Amino acid sequence: MVVVDKLANALRLTAVDEKAAKAGLYKGMALTDARAQFERLDIAFASPRKDAVLLEKLADWCDRYTPIVALDEPHGLILDLTGCIHLFGDENSLVQDIHKRLFHSGMIVRSALASNPAAARAFARHSPGGNIAMNDETHRLYTLPLLSLDIEETHLASLKRAGLRSVGDIDVLPRAALTARFGASLVDRLDALFGRQDKPITPRRIVPVCLVERRMAEPLVAMESVEQILLSLSDELFHRLQQRVEGAREVEACFFRADGDVRRISIQTGRPVTETRTLFRLLKERLSTLSDPLDAGYGFDIIRLAAVLVERTQAIQRSLDNRTQETEEINTLVDRLSIRLGSSRVLRAVPVDTHIPERAVLMEPAIKAKSDTSFEWPLGSHPDNPPERPIRLFQPAERIEVTFEVPDAAPARFVWRRVQHIIVLAEGPERIAPEWWREHAGALTRDYYRLEDNKGRRFWAFREGLYERGDPAPRWFLHGIFA
Repeated sequence: MVVVDKLANALRLTAVDEKAAKAGLYKGMALTDARAQFERLDIAFASPRKDAVLLEKLADWCDRYTPIVALDEPHGLILDLTGCIHLFGDENSLVQDIHKRLFHSGMIVRSALASNPAAARAFARHSPGGNIAMNDETHRLYTLPLLSLDIEETHLASLKRAGLRSVGDIDVLPRAALTARFGASLVDRLDALFGRQDKPITPRRIVPVCLVERRMAEPLVAMESVEQILLSLSDELFHRLQQRVEGAREVEACFFRADGDVRRISIQTGRPVTETRTLFRLLKERLSTLSDPLDAGYGFDIIRLAAVLVERTQAIQRSLDNRTQETEEINTLVDRLSIRLGSSRVLRAVPVDTHIPERAVLMEPAIKAKSDTSFEWPLGSHPDNPPERPIRLFQPAERIEVTFEVPDAAPARFVWRRVQHIIVLAEGPERIAPEWWREHAGALTRDYYRLEDNKGRRFWAFREGLYERGDPAPRWFLHGIFA
């Protein structure tokens, strides 16, 4: 069997199976040449997108071994097993478990265990792999071919013409000469291979701050038992967080099925959660609102609870009758509504430091808004006095036709939505200039007025443009209505 793809306007082999490799077919060979040698070929067309999806699923599956998993596209994965090996006995047992499980799923992989990601990648791709002993790692790296450096083809050809064939042949050369001839990238890759340069991997998921899990001797099928395990894991998670004087703002529950499927359920809260009862109630609420209900299938062999985002906790002030404050009840309601309806549908108004009225408030998800957000009353007004600005504004402001005695004065009457309003009282103007650092060149200064008509209705209107400056055709708009 061969896999083909269109490369350089020709169909070429991108992968071959074991039989095809033994018969002399190789990666990069033209399909016409392969057919000339063998009439019967099982041909499959390459699908990089499906390969990427499969690699993502394998990465999710590998989370059962470590939370630090990185993609090494197009065909590889890098796992940081630091601190995780004791869960499986030793390094050999862990690697054997990975190979065994993937073999039962119809996949054959090659792996290598080394002291750093670059060395492990090179051993897995350009050698038989295996568990590389620390005292033998340098010697094994010296025997790797130049291809393991992943350098440009032109540099690779130049090194081979100079009689260099292995990594060891290059490592003994002076660094200055290598940098001058081939650039700093070659030296950087050499240093990364031998661990002289610290290049940590980039995990595809945020590494949890605190993590607890249960590994089942037999796959767990009953959902009632799953809830009991979640309750037990919540107790253990919060016990660890209490020792750190922290509460969880985001918790992720992971369910690893025996058939390799992984389900993740995320819980976000507007305040640090420190109690099992609160988290368990939110988890049950989230499970009940899933469009694709959680299905145990062949059973869960691992259930994990991880605190992804944490925050320092503070003592909650209780009232004299031992009831929580009203803000605590509101926060609980916000959390439940956000889980049931989605965080993008439960919003909270957050003040913005700007003097432009329509930008003074920003709507953000309520669970993400800071609890210490304060609001300053505009222009020195006081909450006990009548408001100087309406609470709700028109977006955008609506155009009105205005009649006035003097061009720069307040309007005497205006027409809005085909209804005429005669003004008996006007206050202003309040002049607001555009934000020159973000406005376009055509933005004009506004003069705002608080108006009251003969029927007692109060409006907030502004004139865009100033006659005294010679602005072309100043216009009037109604921006809001007072209650």
